[in-house]
Order: sequence, then C-alpha cells, then structure tokens
Amino acid sequence: MTPRVRIPKAHSDGSAPGMISAPAAVYPGSFDPVTNGHMDIIRRAARLYPRLIVAAVVNPNKRPWLTLDERVHLLRLACAGIPGIEVDSFDGLLVDYVHRRGAALIIKGLRIVSDFEYEFSMALLNRRLRGGVDTMFLPASLEYAYISSSFVREVFALGGDISEFVPAPVLQALKKIPASSRAWPARRPVEGKTR
Repeated sequence: MTPRVRIPKAHSDGSAPGMISAPAAVYPGSFDPVTNGHMDIIRRAARLYPRLIVAAVVNPNKRPWLTLDERVHLLRLACAGIPGIEVDSFDGLLVDYVHRRGAALIIKGLRIVSDFEYEFSMALLNRRLRGGVDTMFLPASLEYAYISSSFVREVFALGGDISEFVPAPVLQALKKIPASSRAWPARRPVEGKTR
C-alpha cells in the first residue's frame, strides 16, 4: 500500500525538513544596547538559519548612546556560544549590505502593533530597492514585548536595575560606566573599548 502522506526527507545540506535553506539572513538593528528581547529574536532566528549575521546599524537619524564599536563589542559578548552567529556593523542601505554579505533575507523583530506599521513599510521599500530583499517578521515573545533599548537606557541612567532586561555580560560591561556618565546621549566608551 502506498502511503497517502508524503514524508519530507532531509535537505541536501543535511538540515531537517522545515528548516529554511538559505545562505544567510541578516538581523539589523541599533542594539543601543542589546536587550534580552533582541537575544530572543537572535536565538529563534538562528534556529531557522544556519548562518545569521547580526549587524549593528549606523543610523544618521539617531543619536546613539553607545558608540558603534561598543555596540558591536556588547553584541559579541551576548552572542558568544550561539552557533552560526556572526556580529558585524554597517552603514548605508540595508539591501546593499545584505547583497554584499551574500544573504537572502532580513529578520526583524516586532514588539507591538506600532512596530509593525513602520517595519512593514520598510519591508516593502527593501523589496523595491536594487534587487530587493524580503523580510521575515518574528513577533516578540510575551515576556520581552515591552522591552526596548530606549527603556533600558532610561532606567539605567536613572539608577534602576536593568538585570532582567539585558544579557549578563552586557550588564557587567554597562555597570563599569560611572553613574555620572550614564545619561543619554552622553558618549563614553565601555571599559576596554575605544573608538
């Protein structure tokens, strides 16, 4: 008797059925600083893509709290031990960066409904620009839906406890910033990192 349901076989690259076969995906963001919400998206996307590039963005429309080098350094600390993760940074058009890196998809996390409106518009634009790139949206897990980098910066600058909002290595690095230098948008390097 012939089975009525076709059972999928493993992909030629050895990945299991259901795993997306693509060269790489890019998860861009300010990561100013990286939060547990970001890490949730990173871990979940890494399960879908064997190679995930987490890229800190130089955004001319934002005044960052941490320097680009600091953000990359903290991302590397936070992502250490997660297989298939590469931390990088870029400026310019996201679609150009995705093509340069040989990636096939943009990953974006969505926390709240207002995130969707902005990110959906950006996804449509990224599909129209130079060769176009699609975007995959991952909704935030409920326990992280309210966490944002700006929320973390404000709580930290006012002396509040951010230990449940950021990865432990990020917390340890941020605690080295003197209390008098924590206010946004002050720029000062995290200990051990300079521009």
